[in-house]
Amino acid sequence: MPLGPDSIDQLARARNDLRIGVPVVIAAGDAGLLILAAETLSAARLSALRGLGGAPVLAVTARRAKTLKARPYDGDLARIELPETADPDWVRAVAEPADDLEKPLLGPFVTRRDGDVAAHRAAIALTKSARLLPAVLALGLEDARGFADTHNLTLLALEEAAVALATSTTFEEVVSARVPLAVARAGRVHVFRPRDGSEEHYAVEIGAPSRAAPVLARLHSACFTGDLLGSLKCDCGAQLQAALAQMGAEGAGVLLYLNQEGRGIGLANKMRAYALQDQGFDTVEANHRLGFEDDERDFRIGAAILRQMGFGTVRLMTNNPAKISMMEANGIAVAERVPLKVGHTGDNAAYLATKAAKSGHLL
Repeated sequence: MPLGPDSIDQLARARNDLRIGVPVVIAAGDAGLLILAAETLSAARLSALRGLGGAPVLAVTARRAKTLKARPYDGDLARIELPETADPDWVRAVAEPADDLEKPLLGPFVTRRDGDVAAHRAAIALTKSARLLPAVLALGLEDARGFADTHNLTLLALEEAAVALATSTTFEEVVSARVPLAVARAGRVHVFRPRDGSEEHYAVEIGAPSRAAPVLARLHSACFTGDLLGSLKCDCGAQLQAALAQMGAEGAGVLLYLNQEGRGIGLANKMRAYALQDQGFDTVEANHRLGFEDDERDFRIGAAILRQMGFGTVRLMTNNPAKISMMEANGIAVAERVPLKVGHTGDNAAYLATKAAKSGHLL
């Protein structure tokens, strides 16, 4: 077995590089694309990029392009030509909507409409998986592999990267240990580590649930503000505690604590969305202005962990019909939906109304 990194290892390196501002190369045959995350772009690296010649573009999602009134000729994304006067502040202002209302006239923008955008699409997916703003500065390269070698940059093969980004990773259970809980002394925490180097996920097992019968289960997405700080902006903390309490009362159950903060956009982007909500946008509108979809979570993760633990059928504690569909689509039968209607406050009334109206939650 070779000692060097495979395509999944390279993907993990690329995520980390973009997070610290280091460029990455995506190769499609001999040619390719040099990419930098808009969020972590420095003046020095922008200057070095310009020194290479060519015409860099800022690739953003169609969601963000709509807010900017830039034409997404490529369907799901837009390639905005970079003005000669553009600096990192301009790039970040286009990528991040925090000051959109104060500076509504960043354009007019010129967007590209020709050429292959597969590498740009993979680059945006890569920034999303790195929990960065979905916007990349991109420059075409004639000799992608030679450029990556010369500058000691991480190289991704486009076809392999696209497949890896679209495929749910595998998990290994690292360890489990008994943890007596307030709701049940017979508690056990399992830690699952993903093969692709992304966040670990946890399963809290209450009692000794049978693998031969439907198990009371909850797929809970991590919410730092609600679960830990008791935020009143959402119902997450109340749902977490209520789910554990019901499992304790029944004597058995499994709660998956999935590190998909902010519907899968990460804590930093969630806080950006909160700031936009303070400007008057609802939770879905805020996600769209940032360039994300309504919900970026990967429900395949929960199904994979349940299967690995030996569970095939669940009584799913959720108000979200999409979770039921996703579980069944990924091999987990849902014998019953168990409602979880708790945590309603005056502070989160509008948030919950939006979830019901735009995301179909049964509240």
